[in-house]
Amino acid sequence: MNNVYLAAPFFDDAQKKRIEQVKAALVANPTINSDGIFIPEEHQFEEEPFGSRAWQQYVYASDMRQVHRADLVVAILDFDMTAGNEPDSGTMFEVGAAVAEKTPVLIVQFDAKKDLNLMISQGLTGYFDASQNGLAELATYDCDDLRSKPANRPVF
Repeated sequence: MNNVYLAAPFFDDAQKKRIEQVKAALVANPTINSDGIFIPEEHQFEEEPFGSRAWQQYVYASDMRQVHRADLVVAILDFDMTAGNEPDSGTMFEVGAAVAEKTPVLIVQFDAKKDLNLMISQGLTGYFDASQNGLAELATYDCDDLRSKPANRPVF
């Protein structure tokens, strides 16, 4: 059973809804440890004031520790469904950290009209288009085998 770091923006209700949809697919996946899904929003170190130096240090250290401990990183690419191609910078940092550690990365994209960044396209292990049947595919993807599932999308 694989432990997952679920990287995604969580700043508005639409983003949080996408996280819940992806989490549900992961929980349904028999190769995922449903108790081992780390969602950064749930670990915000509320003992310190938001944005303080102590809060920043704790959240950064905790998130990076969890990225390094994870068997795979699942990242939601979408940040703002009405804007251009810019994903959430924190999510992309976490993806880069995972790739650097050779941790497999699964990308979920809800807005398939947007092109995919070349670095993300080449760094991922699997791509899941949630505007089609990507969430169902994620729920059945064999995370023990981790076969390549390329994006096959235009890149920039």
